Amino acid sequence: MTRTRPTVADLRAWKGKRQLTMLRVFSIDEAAAAEEAGIDVVSVPPELILHPDYRKAAPSLFSMSGLDHLSAGSREDYLRLSCKLLSAGADAMYCSAGLDTVRFLASEYIPVVGHVGLVPSRATWTGGFKAVGKTADQALALYSECQAYEVAGAFAVEIEVVPEEVATEISRRMDRLLLWSMGSGAGCDVQYLFAMDILGEHRGKMPRHSKVYRNFAAEYDRLQRERVAAFNEFRQDVERGSFPEDRYIQRMDRAELERFLSGLGA
Repeated sequence: MTRTRPTVADLRAWKGKRQLTMLRVFSIDEAAAAEEAGIDVVSVPPELILHPDYRKAAPSLFSMSGLDHLSAGSREDYLRLSCKLLSAGADAMYCSAGLDTVRFLASEYIPVVGHVGLVPSRATWTGGFKAVGKTADQALALYSECQAYEVAGAFAVEIEVVPEEVATEISRRMDRLLLWSMGSGAGCDVQYLFAMDILGEHRGKMPRHSKVYRNFAAEYDRLQRERVAAFNEFRQDVERGSFPEDRYIQRMDRAELERFLSGLGA
């Protein structure tokens, strides 16, 4: 059955009715797999949205793209980037800049997704890469921040590494703002993980909130060993004269060969 790509209005209508799934994907293959697996929402880098085959691979995925404010520049730069990516097939724009920028983009009818909790590009303000909202004061500040995002015109925020109780209570109190949970529990509207975490591509410490479903790192190691072995076998074949064999080369008709050699004066 063919799925229809949801709109912002659809996502809002589903609030409180069912949880959606979201992945961060980095390639056409990952996007195609998310499409086939029935994932609802994806976050993709700008270069992937701009790939000519992206929407062929992911016709029904609600796709957020964008850059953090350290890379995007001014609010006018954000607007130019938004127009470019939305025209190419994006459905929404991620924005970690201030509320003035969010308000500016929303006033131009750009669907904006903000970010609260552990925001990597703003982590110095919340004490580094650790959970945010573990005290009552922090939790109330998060609630106020979500309210401000809603008033500014954002339709969703990614809420990252926040205690489940806090994220759940905030989500319940948001009429129109969707909360996309990364490590913030099941009380939000969307559950969000990175594809590379699900696939076990990391070789270092995994984020606590990520669940590993496959071990691609081990498979990549196996493939690398096979790659080295194949290259080594090729080198050995060449050195002992067993490559190329007749089946891998072209032969000239004998009469044409004799004419060729005659032309060379041989």
